[in-house]
Amino acid sequence: MHRDTDGIMAEVRGLTVRFGDVTAVDGVSFEVRRGEVFGFLGPNGAGKTTTIRAVTTLQRPTSGTVLIDGFDASEDYLEARRRIGIAQQHISLDKDLTVRQNIRQHALLHKIPRSEIDDRIRESAELMGLEDQMDRRVQDLSGGWRRKASIVCAIVHRPELLLLDEPTAGLDTRSRHMLWDLVRDLNARGTTIFLTTHYIEEAESLCDRVGIIDRGRLVAADTVDALRDSLGRVTVDVTSNGRRESRHFATREEAKAYAASLGDVDCGIRRTSLEDVYLELTGGGPRWGSSARPTGSPGATWCT
Repeated sequence: MHRDTDGIMAEVRGLTVRFGDVTAVDGVSFEVRRGEVFGFLGPNGAGKTTTIRAVTTLQRPTSGTVLIDGFDASEDYLEARRRIGIAQQHISLDKDLTVRQNIRQHALLHKIPRSEIDDRIRESAELMGLEDQMDRRVQDLSGGWRRKASIVCAIVHRPELLLLDEPTAGLDTRSRHMLWDLVRDLNARGTTIFLTTHYIEEAESLCDRVGIIDRGRLVAADTVDALRDSLGRVTVDVTSNGRRESRHFATREEAKAYAASLGDVDCGIRRTSLEDVYLELTGGGPRWGSSARPTGSPGATWCT
């Protein structure tokens, strides 16, 4: 049965997944709006991958519902799957086959008519800039090219929703930025993207909205700006006896007044980041070592 979702590509309500006595996902609710990049941010083991598996019908929920374009992912899983592409964290390509052969296998699995497969492969390869790699075996590719190949396999059937699970995990900086450009390009072409990451910079750079999950529970979901506002747009970092503490304020004037009241201490005034929000919500502690001085963001003001 199809339900009217009014611009919502994926809707998750009360999702709970248990493995024996362990609750991996605990009553999570959120939505992914059509045409956006939605980021799912959280530490390793927070429940990101289990949530992705439930959204893509690979994991049956203990309770709760997942709707993909209005179709129940448990009851109408074939309709849901037609709208989904997924590139998993652990690349599942056949390393002994070429890139072209892997894409062809995925096209056949998605029941793309044989008369259309070659055109689909060519179209997807051009989109990803993979033309020169198509006849190389996967085992001979670098990590970045393998990741690109896995995304081609995930989009060959032209899904409306692309799920990327830790898409840049283990990649070097150059490959990571290459994948970021790819995500932006796919989204600009109309693909709704749901990505999980534990790289805060990645979420801040790519995502229209961000959900933060910790210990299986969603602790926040909003735009990056709104999340910063909820904490305070301006942050004062104070370093004393080798330890750093931060306080957050709504305005720079409030932050300056607080810094001036501290006297002769090492402090910095900067813009609040998504990382500050993340640490506040997940109890992650300071980002810098106890003896390190924070560098601040561009435009930071330092006082001593």
